[in-house]
Amino acid sequence: MSTKIKLGILGGGGDSLIGELHRVAAKMHDHYEIIGGVFNPDHKISLEFGKKIGLDQNRIYKNTEELIEQESKLDPSQRMQAVSVLTPNFLHFPMAKLLLENDFHVICEKPLTTTYNEALELKKIKEKKNAVFAVTHTYTGYPMVRQMTKMISDGIIGNIQKVDAQYLQGWLNPVIHEKDKRSSTWRLNPKQSGSSCCLGDIGTHAFNMVELVTGMKVDKILADLNTLYDDNPMDIDANILIRFPNNAKGTIRSSQIATGEENNIQINVYGSKGALKWKQENPNYLYHLTDDKPLSVLKPGHAYNSEISLDGTKLPPGHPEGIFDAMGNIYKGAARAIKNMPFEKVEFPPIEDGVRGMDFIEKALESNSNGNIWVKLNN
Repeated sequence: MSTKIKLGILGGGGDSLIGELHRVAAKMHDHYEIIGGVFNPDHKISLEFGKKIGLDQNRIYKNTEELIEQESKLDPSQRMQAVSVLTPNFLHFPMAKLLLENDFHVICEKPLTTTYNEALELKKIKEKKNAVFAVTHTYTGYPMVRQMTKMISDGIIGNIQKVDAQYLQGWLNPVIHEKDKRSSTWRLNPKQSGSSCCLGDIGTHAFNMVELVTGMKVDKILADLNTLYDDNPMDIDANILIRFPNNAKGTIRSSQIATGEENNIQINVYGSKGALKWKQENPNYLYHLTDDKPLSVLKPGHAYNSEISLDGTKLPPGHPEGIFDAMGNIYKGAARAIKNMPFEKVEFPPIEDGVRGMDFIEKALESNSNGNIWVKLNN
């Protein structure tokens, strides 16, 4: 009998980048079997896509409600155990809520919801149902991010003094300057994207990375956001100062109008004994800086790395791994939790990270709208 987790997917059909990323990642470590889902609001298109990727047409449903109703009738050995939510932001909360209430584990794209209160409600239901809930902050799955996290927690760079994180993209630049174009993308539509575009889409990644690798919670933020045009209600560029409880300070910069940038997320952490620097566009290199020694470069797959870093590495040194592998590590961690296997807390971002992300977004918007003031996060 197969021990694979039976996985359903909501969204991510057609030529969706995020859909392909999740499907490949789910298959990587032989923990999951994709058996059905709802890939498009148009059932005919959804059926065609399901057929294209080789799924049973009877497991391609019209909507989330039908999926839950029909799957719940099946023998436990046959029904979906977990469902990935890959839809536009405004659908995350209602879909995840229904799934949790009906005893499905959930793997959800970020941002978790469109409001902080929705995120808190999901967390409460998740805890009541004792379900596994992973939020796919993909970049946390990179082996050298895991290595960075372990080195900082082991005190290799001493007490943290400064953190500098950025996530720069330029994809909105060709869109934002023409009213018709900027009115046509769902990410600039508050009804679909929620209250934030840039912070919700990429700023939360940088914020999550900061709290993961430092092991500290951001205490206060001061935000200066840019919409560029008066008729655009959504942030597309964000510059945020951050403070930690231990007096360490830093910055989180995110932008979707950084002309020419592709997917430039990087984080630098400076401590009293050294510093660590990592960049997603060159993810197999972790730079270790000190005052008294030459620059040291760590790479994945070597025995000098930590167990958690090596666990996230599939190939020998010198064989580059990338975004699919990072997401695959998150799926692997969630699978271990679903199967009640031992797992490290850094193996996948839990629902608490999603809740923190929503608090970060709302407090940044509050700070910006009130004249760029310091605002305390809910800790």
